[in-house]
Amino acid sequence: MHPIQKIIKAYKSGEHTGIFSNCSASEYVLRAVMRRCKAHGMPALIEATANQVNQDGGYTGQKPKDFFNWCQELAEIEEFDTSNLILGGDHLGPLTWMGLSETEAMSKAEELIRE
Repeated sequence: MHPIQKIIKAYKSGEHTGIFSNCSASEYVLRAVMRRCKAHGMPALIEATANQVNQDGGYTGQKPKDFFNWCQELAEIEEFDTSNLILGGDHLGPLTWMGLSETEAMSKAEELIRE
């Protein structure tokens, strides 16, 4: 069962539960998140914004697949079970591409979500 499904099931059973969520592209922060979640036996939800990671490299220089691979490497270093690593995106809409036309910005946002 997926970690989020386990959390939902526990919540619906009356447990006070949730998920630790962090939006960062900092190695130090991500490793700390994994250590903390590992210590508490919980999954880690790690997100990056479209400014940090996107199909053009974002300000971190990482494309979505690069970020995925990097997080997997960090999990290995921290001995964090990757089945408890959930990656997502935050603010993936057209805001990042405000300088483009509405159509172009939406196209970029859709491409990012696919990647």
